[in-house]
Amino acid sequence: MANLKLNRGQMASKIFRPASKSPLPCEKEMHIITTMLFGRLLFLFVVVPIVELFLLLQVGARIGFVPTLGLVVSTGVLGASLARRQGLSVLGKIQSEMKEGRPPALEMLEAAMVVIGGIVLLTPGILTDCLGFALMVPKFRRSLAHKVQVGFSKSFAGSGFASSQAFRSNSHESARKDDDVIDV
Repeated sequence: MANLKLNRGQMASKIFRPASKSPLPCEKEMHIITTMLFGRLLFLFVVVPIVELFLLLQVGARIGFVPTLGLVVSTGVLGASLARRQGLSVLGKIQSEMKEGRPPALEMLEAAMVVIGGIVLLTPGILTDCLGFALMVPKFRRSLAHKVQVGFSKSFAGSGFASSQAFRSNSHESARKDDDVIDV
């Protein structure tokens, strides 16, 4: 009879061996993902602040220190006010969608964009203020949320994780014909 003794490592490798078509990324894919994430974080936390600092120094040289400081403070206050107003508006849309029995997927994306826009408006800088104010404009935000939603649908449709139906827009055109059918 063959030796049936296995150490813990051998048992774990036999029990938890991934299937051949595992949805988990392999080492090479993880390296690529990590490199891309590092590049984005480097851009976000190094390049953007350097550009912001350069632009603030240029504006300060043209209009002076006190007006530049006033500009930074006023955009922060205005941004917080706009974020509150737009956030309450989006919250009302979420509540109305839920009352009608539809999942508020697009509205949730918009709410996240309002939060991001508010945070970005509170950070001092000219580029970040432009992005933050753009995210406070409802038509721009709705368009961007729709594009993000379509991107999610495409990326999840092929993975088997979720159908594109789950991320489809919840407007009147996406109402299903079989809403009254209950599968048992």
